[in-house]
Amino acid sequence: MQEILDFRTVFVDYLQAFSKEREPKNLYSPINYILQLGGKRLRPVLTLMAADAFNCDYEKALDAALSIEIFHNFSLVHDDIMDDAPLRRGKQTVHEKWDVNTGILSGDAMLIMAYQLFENYEPSTFQSLAKLFGKTALEVCEGQQYDVDFETRDDVTVSEYLRMIEYKTAVLVGAAMKMGAIVAGASEKDQNGIYEFGRLLGVAFQLQDDYLDAFGDPKTFGKQVGGDIIENKKTYLYIKAVQFLEPSDRAFLQQLFTVNLEDNVEKIETVKQFFVSSGSAEETQREIENYTNKAFLVLETLSIPKEKKSLLKQFGNTLMTRKV
Repeated sequence: MQEILDFRTVFVDYLQAFSKEREPKNLYSPINYILQLGGKRLRPVLTLMAADAFNCDYEKALDAALSIEIFHNFSLVHDDIMDDAPLRRGKQTVHEKWDVNTGILSGDAMLIMAYQLFENYEPSTFQSLAKLFGKTALEVCEGQQYDVDFETRDDVTVSEYLRMIEYKTAVLVGAAMKMGAIVAGASEKDQNGIYEFGRLLGVAFQLQDDYLDAFGDPKTFGKQVGGDIIENKKTYLYIKAVQFLEPSDRAFLQQLFTVNLEDNVEKIETVKQFFVSSGSAEETQREIENYTNKAFLVLETLSIPKEKKSLLKQFGNTLMTRKV
């Protein structure tokens, strides 16, 4: 675990040096604010770990790691505007602290800054990174649109939901790892393998995030617990509950997900009870473990030292059991 913490420390120091004051302040202050809010730094750490796993000086991957982190936070700024979310990591969201227009413009600037970081690599590496980044960024947008579309549908299937979280979340985790492999000059086979490992881990990560949204501790989770329920999001928990419940309870749950209330406390508690009584909560935890184990099987096919595989597996297990 100490080695993982070391990667995180090196990255956070690099991020601090990047987050300097610039003009105009109303453009750059919100960027520095969201980047300094903390978070797990999951994606950049994975970029560094992937580069290191393929026998590369991981510091060479710092710009790629920073690009991933800036893009991720850009997407959060815009997602929070779309969701009208009041909190991010326990603090005010950018559009709440400033305003919506500032959030939009600062987010746009972050996307451009993320691309600019690839300019620090030699041409062939730049081309590979930019090609992967462009593909991934578009998929993230597609995933976000699926997520929005699902809010007004009552027939979302498990396969549709899994595709949505793959695009919205998992492909960025896969890309983070593949970028580290690209910087390291790994073979195409290993680049694709580490991407698949990250993608599967990303699905498990998002399912865990959905679970914590309903059942997490507000003090550690950092976001509004029950936010997905308030927004009537058709998560894996909801879809499985609809599938498992008796007709009368199913109809009541579906009705709850068509209304927006001023006081959502009772709605959240009622929905959570349905998630538990139906077996949906338990099924979601099984699926988190399932995707994590699939990722570990892919890990075994990679041409990296045994101790590096162990470190990546340790990281995956930490994600599966996290509380934040």
